[in-house]
Amino acid sequence: MKKRCRIIYNPTSGREAMKNDLVDILNILERAGYETSAFQTTPEFNSARDEAARVARDGFNLVIAAGGDGTINEVVNGIAPFKQRPKMGIIPAGTTNDYARALKIPREDPIAAAKVIAKGKTVRMDIGQAGKKYFVNIAGGGLLTELTYGVPSQFKSLFGYLAYLVKGAEMLPRIKPIKMHLEYDTGVFAGKASMFFLALTNSIGGFEQIVPDASLDDGKFTLIVVKTSNLVEILQLMTMVLNGGRHINDPRILYVKTSKLVAKPVDEKMMINIDGEYGGDAPMVFKNLKQHIEMFANTEKIPLTAITFSKTPAEVDASEHFVEGVEHLAGQRLTNNGQEQESKK
Repeated sequence: MKKRCRIIYNPTSGREAMKNDLVDILNILERAGYETSAFQTTPEFNSARDEAARVARDGFNLVIAAGGDGTINEVVNGIAPFKQRPKMGIIPAGTTNDYARALKIPREDPIAAAKVIAKGKTVRMDIGQAGKKYFVNIAGGGLLTELTYGVPSQFKSLFGYLAYLVKGAEMLPRIKPIKMHLEYDTGVFAGKASMFFLALTNSIGGFEQIVPDASLDDGKFTLIVVKTSNLVEILQLMTMVLNGGRHINDPRILYVKTSKLVAKPVDEKMMINIDGEYGGDAPMVFKNLKQHIEMFANTEKIPLTAITFSKTPAEVDASEHFVEGVEHLAGQRLTNNGQEQESKK
């Protein structure tokens, strides 16, 4: 039976390149063995999420999110609650495309991104859960939340990542720490901090050295707490990020791995950012869902330290049968040896 694929594309993402390339992308996926159809998202709330959920219910083999990080987040939220989930592909067409960057998927060429999917190489990716919402790249509180909300969507489309840098520079003088209570696997942070991040990949806002030791499928978030709010010190830390990720050992940073986080406010409201959008207010519990979604990726270019080439279900089944067979033969041998020894007596 032919495999079924649904492309969910945002016609307004980035520079609207998807419309011009859609026919070629459909042809690539058809040649790869997928009966492929496309759905154009609408301005309605959660349009991409709802279509992705329908695709999962209908038993599609593959769903492709074609758009920016926001479209990817919606599609993940659509399929993540299901026990049987389709595989997922990405065709970047947004502003920063952090998630595509982490998976080494071409970010300026939708045709090349479709060819990555056609190759058939996948990674079983961790995702995060915060309350009833899911995220694929980052959650956090503090400056990150204010920064993302402060950049108008039109500005992001026109100027891309530069928009974030401009807005960030504008806001730095106004950063102030807030009291936080963060409970993670191996301890508690209780004190003032200007922001915290929970990262699933190594790419945050275009920076690939913020989490230099990121693993995409180990069941752990990277928790980063920035304790200082001093402008000069934050600029120093940013320099250390760009200079090989040396910030991870700095005393002004808490840098730990954790499978869970409980974030609580202390004296004032703390808004939570989930994949660049408002996700509610603390208190909030974050859980890492290990290897929850099988994602097509350019695995040849992903560092070996970032992924575990886990066995397929067929390989696991074969391995278990092999072990059972060996144990059976060993048991027979022991029994036969015992009988032989008894007969010699």
